[in-house]
Amino acid sequence: MQPQHVAELKTLEHQLGRALGRCIAEFGLIEPNDRIMVCLSGGKDSYTLLTLLEQFRRHAPFEFELLAVHLDQGQPGYDGEPLRAWLEEQRYPHRILREDTYSVVVDKVEPGKTYCSLCSRLRRGVLYNAAEALGCTKIALGHHRDDAIETLLLNLVYNGAMASMPAKLVSRDKRNVVIRPLLLAAEANIARYAELRAFPILPCNLCGSQEQLKRKQVKALLNDLERFAPLARASMLSAMGNLKPAHLLDRDLVRALGGVATGDLGAEGLEPVREAKAELAIGGRRRLPLMS
Repeated sequence: MQPQHVAELKTLEHQLGRALGRCIAEFGLIEPNDRIMVCLSGGKDSYTLLTLLEQFRRHAPFEFELLAVHLDQGQPGYDGEPLRAWLEEQRYPHRILREDTYSVVVDKVEPGKTYCSLCSRLRRGVLYNAAEALGCTKIALGHHRDDAIETLLLNLVYNGAMASMPAKLVSRDKRNVVIRPLLLAAEANIARYAELRAFPILPCNLCGSQEQLKRKQVKALLNDLERFAPLARASMLSAMGNLKPAHLLDRDLVRALGGVATGDLGAEGLEPVREAKAELAIGGRRRLPLMS
């Protein structure tokens, strides 16, 4: 690796490590003696998550365990050997699960429809059961800032709801706790970090064959938006931690607040996020700088 790339890698590792550590601290994602199942899909996000969590574990003031778990879903042409070899080379404790969810998805989904929803539900069910069987107290997923923003926009545009991905989630059946330690990290930084680290990325032929997914369209929309509003993603992330409930239209919430909005945002809304001074307000606590 060339010297400039070594320096760039160190900078990215520092930035991503800060974002991960801040997310863990602010949302209480990891506790002493946790046994965390890190879901390793073979993509850039999950490799980065596992690598940074291991670095965090080594310097944490308390003990916890990591267990990397990869699910072979039976996709045609699947070759998990590079991932398995990497896990062994890095000496990560790991399990490789095998469950043919691919055949189920192809059989159940009508031609022309997207596979993602059913595929995700089946994969989640397998991993939830595995976490319980393996004695894991938390399940760590590699979702990042851009995933959260795209989910927010998808819910706004298609579902009529103002909701995104929480950093910490208890499953509906109360059996599992899901955490997303990379939720404050930018996808561009993760992509470059994975490239410099030369992670053995596994392609997803199931989803990659469908180019018209709504999430891809939203990502393209955000890219267009940042051409004239470069801090759009940073501002949107900040907005998710800086709610003004009385200025929204949730009737139950307005009633709970006494039915009266306070303050005056004006026609232009709130003061815009300033470059190099973007802040994230989380839970009414101290405001923290965003990671670019």
